[in-house]
Amino acid sequence: MLRQCTRQGCVRVASVTLSYQYARSLVWLEDLSPERDPHSYDLCTTHADRLSPPSGWHLEDRRVRVHVYDPGRLAG
Repeated sequence: MLRQCTRQGCVRVASVTLSYQYARSLVWLEDLSPERDPHSYDLCTTHADRLSPPSGWHLEDRRVRVHVYDPGRLAG
């Protein structure tokens, strides 16, 4: 079943999981976890891309990037 972005008022489908560790002042984004975790937040791509951590915190983007290539542009 698809999960919805947890940002209030957002109706988009979640594609990213946000987790955090207070002791290290660390926030990280990963591809959507297989199951919902009550200690994390599921976000849509738009809200994940706009995320700004609190002052003094570090953000790690651990999402796997998929590169799409146009075969016509690769030919030399």
